[in-house]
Amino acid sequence: MATRKISIKGIDQRLLFGEKGVNVKLMEKIFHSRIFARGDWIILKGDKDVVDDARDRIAKLVNKAKSGKLVDEDDVVGGGIWDAKKERKGGEISHLYGRKGEILPRTSGQKEYLIAMEKYDVVICIGPAGTGKTFLAVAKAVQALRCGDVERIILTRPAVEAGERLGFLPGDFKEKVDPYLRPLYDALYSMLEGEKIRRLIENMVIEVAPLAYMRGRNLDSAFVILDEAQNTTKGQMKMLLTRLAPDSKAVITGDITQIDLQGYEQSGLVHITKILNDVEGVGFCWMTDDDIVRHKLVKDIVRAYEKNDKKREDNAVFEKSSNA
Repeated sequence: MATRKISIKGIDQRLLFGEKGVNVKLMEKIFHSRIFARGDWIILKGDKDVVDDARDRIAKLVNKAKSGKLVDEDDVVGGGIWDAKKERKGGEISHLYGRKGEILPRTSGQKEYLIAMEKYDVVICIGPAGTGKTFLAVAKAVQALRCGDVERIILTRPAVEAGERLGFLPGDFKEKVDPYLRPLYDALYSMLEGEKIRRLIENMVIEVAPLAYMRGRNLDSAFVILDEAQNTTKGQMKMLLTRLAPDSKAVITGDITQIDLQGYEQSGLVHITKILNDVEGVGFCWMTDDDIVRHKLVKDIVRAYEKNDKKREDNAVFEKSSNA
């Protein structure tokens, strides 16, 4: 056990520690050390190598507070993973942090998904609702932005009813498509404070837009997430994938049991499972109902639907053979 001290003499500790000391609790989680304030000092206790590293990183936060600026949660989290690129090893998962602390995989499928996002430039994750496909992708995107791996995050999904029903809704186009994009905003709010998100969106560091807005774009230095990809057409999927630049990453998520397009085979997500399996640099992850992490009833509901679908398929096969 080693002890290290950092002087905070003359600093408004509220700027450094946050409301009710929330930053201290977060620092302890991120830097894996025991941290507390005593007078004009911050005391760190823990493994020698860990506290030495934590002291250097926390010193940067102290310097910000010394200049009269508020140290927010994003500063603390960013400081904790700033060197994550150097720490990654094959088969391991670098640390992810949201507003409530560290984010860890809760199932084997989620772990494989996170590893795939570390390893591949394009990841296709397919599975039922409630498996964390979108949430974990957004967490990785925010991490990549903080680490400097990318310069912006682009979150997109198809508004499959835009040609028919949206025109009957009140409001301008943004107000009409926002309901389709709301799950992406929800995932962002789990990672960052609302004001931080607003600033990043205003500065075009984060963009949340319908898939149609991606046509003709060059998505360079971006972490791109295509959500609800089962509702893209083959042409839309090709359009998005061919927008990527060499310094970009893409995560494509969807549930092929919930396709709203006319015809299963028309789905761009279904199509790429058949043609991209052998493309180097593309990783596939298949989630199952065992990976569902929502309310326990969601898993039972998904299984009930799967059982019903299987029964219908069996009946269809039986009727076909009987008619023959």
